[in-house]
Amino acid sequence: MEKKGVLEFKGGWRFSFVPLAVFFIFCILLFLVYLSYDMHALAMGGFLGLLIGAPFAKNYKKYWDAVIQGISSPNSVTIVIILFIIGMFSQMMKDSSASEGFVWVANKIGMKGGFFVAFTFLATCIISTATGSSIGTMFAAFPIFFGSGIALGANPAFLAGAITSGCIFGDNLAPISDTTIASASTQTYNDKIRTAEIAGVVASRFKYSLVAAIAAFIIYLLVGGTGGTVDANVGAMGDPIRLFMLIPVTLLLIVAVVSRDLFKAISVGLVTGIITGLVTGIFTWDSLFASSGELGNHVTGFLPTGVESIMSTVTLVISVFGIMGVLQAAGALDLLVESILNSRMGKTVRGTEIAIGLGACLTTMIFGGVTSASILTFGPVVNEIGNRKGIHPYRRANLLDGFVNSLPVVIPFLSVFVFISVALSGVSPVSIAIGLIYPMTLFVTLVIAVFSGWGLCYEGEKGEELKQPILK
Repeated sequence: MEKKGVLEFKGGWRFSFVPLAVFFIFCILLFLVYLSYDMHALAMGGFLGLLIGAPFAKNYKKYWDAVIQGISSPNSVTIVIILFIIGMFSQMMKDSSASEGFVWVANKIGMKGGFFVAFTFLATCIISTATGSSIGTMFAAFPIFFGSGIALGANPAFLAGAITSGCIFGDNLAPISDTTIASASTQTYNDKIRTAEIAGVVASRFKYSLVAAIAAFIIYLLVGGTGGTVDANVGAMGDPIRLFMLIPVTLLLIVAVVSRDLFKAISVGLVTGIITGLVTGIFTWDSLFASSGELGNHVTGFLPTGVESIMSTVTLVISVFGIMGVLQAAGALDLLVESILNSRMGKTVRGTEIAIGLGACLTTMIFGGVTSASILTFGPVVNEIGNRKGIHPYRRANLLDGFVNSLPVVIPFLSVFVFISVALSGVSPVSIAIGLIYPMTLFVTLVIAVFSGWGLCYEGEKGEELKQPILK
């Protein structure tokens, strides 16, 4: 007899993982077999997994009710709305080609070898933080920085690693990054209603990212030019006018940190970005919104394109939350949470944080380095085990996002970041992995934070950050 309110499966609760297993298979197929980073195809794998998993449920209607409940959850809806809004700002920054301004600076100052590699890491950190897109920044930055860097005597492996590392930095820290949004939005306060404020998460995360970035910068500076040769025919490169687009980025970050209101920050950044672009001539009115005149009245411009470009991520979010709805209704997530809490690691706060780090890394490796899918999948588990130990949602979100962007994205032949870097640079996967310094320094930074208690804070009765847990 079926238990009331519980989604049961033929063969037991383990069959509730069928949709997730199918999704995982498509991750392997896309990233290891086809070497393709297609978020639409990955989302399709999620929806196909839901279809395949449905016949295993004892109650077909209850199964799809659980899917809808997962998709329509406050966390899912919040992420979708934020993604649509940040899509426009992100596309604006991509179209502004701000990276050309950094190349101009490097060429004028005369940076060569390791200096250029370290500068490239810094520049891509800024660009990816501005766009909130690691993969998008990689496709924009490699054609500009890689060729010019090789001509300026950079080591190819460390240069490729520096570009990708800088992109991962922004993915980890940017308030408009999909992983930042997902990590914050999957962590709730004790009331189980309010989610962690994105701007607050970014402000508390900055210290970890900064320490790891400084360490990576120094390493790139020391070894980035090893084996490189300078081309005697290096000419003028880049465009200084593009540097003006750092104005809206700076204002967005300031407003986000001060007001802790992402919607206000995005509004300020988008408006000032449009004004700056139009005044400097980087944009025309048609750059914002225009009809191409083609059959079907196709509309161009970074505003509509920004919404369109984020659709693949939105569909992925919807499919993953549908899968999470099934696991939640079947009680599978609760069983996983209880198993962690009842383990030796779950007995202490430090052990719980170690479990968060290990689980985040393992989930990301399973999903081939797709950090957003990993966070959406493991985030609810982190929320439950961390919440029961009183760990503040900011801290939980930081550990979750930080660990998924650390060692799992370095592994050759298993990381989508390595695959894309290889395709854009021609450098071998193993060499790319060696050059990914920032994810390694981030991992070390977070391990130190976990074992030393650096940055650990607990949730107060009103959601405030406390140094000591409230005795219950």
